Amino acid sequence: MLIQQKQKSEPASSEITSETAYLNRRQLMTLAAAGSVASLYPLGAAHAAGTYQPVKERNDAPLYLRKKITARKIAATNPTQNIITPYDAVTTYNNFYEFGTGKSDPSANAGTIKVDPWRVKVDGLCNKPGTFNLEDILLPYTLEDRIYRFRCVEAWSMVVPWLGFPLAQLIKRFEPKSNARFVQFTTLLDPKQLPNQTSNDLDWPYIEALRLDEALHPLAFMAVGLYGRSLPDQNGAPFRLIVPWKYGFKSVKSIVRITFTDKAPVTTWLGLAPQEYGFYANVNPNVDHPRWSQARERQLPNSLFNPNWKKTLPFNGYAVEVASLYKGMDLKRFY
Repeated sequence: MLIQQKQKSEPASSEITSETAYLNRRQLMTLAAAGSVASLYPLGAAHAAGTYQPVKERNDAPLYLRKKITARKIAATNPTQNIITPYDAVTTYNNFYEFGTGKSDPSANAGTIKVDPWRVKVDGLCNKPGTFNLEDILLPYTLEDRIYRFRCVEAWSMVVPWLGFPLAQLIKRFEPKSNARFVQFTTLLDPKQLPNQTSNDLDWPYIEALRLDEALHPLAFMAVGLYGRSLPDQNGAPFRLIVPWKYGFKSVKSIVRITFTDKAPVTTWLGLAPQEYGFYANVNPNVDHPRWSQARERQLPNSLFNPNWKKTLPFNGYAVEVASLYKGMDLKRFY
């Protein structure tokens, strides 16, 4: 995410980028000078459709979560028809301003989040509010793999094998009242765990929201892991949202509060730059960001010599499933 300073279709596993595929800028410039980037990170190194290799679990992953992940429903195929992005790219090229504003800052500064115990407050217009341990939240659900396309508003993309459960299951569990129209998600506010919250880079804590019917859509997903393991800090540990048809800033990380409301919340980026970041944030190649085109995207892995440009698809390739949510809406106005 860039701050302007004042003065029936899912992603194929072939689209998911592996961890080792992405070069940070220093590596990239060094290798570019030597003319060796492409040879070290060939695009063919990304995983074939329908497959991914699970990676080692984090040392502090709680036992209950390890057991839930082991018992998950494993994806047999990759519905995206794209290459799964390597794990190294997924975990080293991130926007998570709570750890810093550079793409490599989150992975470089990670390791501070205390994932257990983790508590989530549920409040607002619902019949079953309360504060719950993550273990209790996950207890009724069988976790599953979901291989999704992930499109950043900055015109880069990945294909990621997440694991978790449908958001709709969680929403229904807390019984929203009849006048609830939106659901708001709030990130942890704790500079000891998220050190860049001592800065003024954003108005903390980070807040995002969905219309209730969006939240109830079967594609909306609560993730607790990726690549067959629990979430790394830099990817939003231990509990985050994934909304694959929207730009990535909607998929809020490290969630500690879920609030049902009758009014559309002023979300973090909408409050900071409403002319650039709308509430809906649906992926739309026909509506450009004020400072760059959204008609195409750089899919990781890529390099200086092979940027791996792809044509951006409406709703990130999920139009068949979700376009009806916005029937009759002017998508240029409600961006």
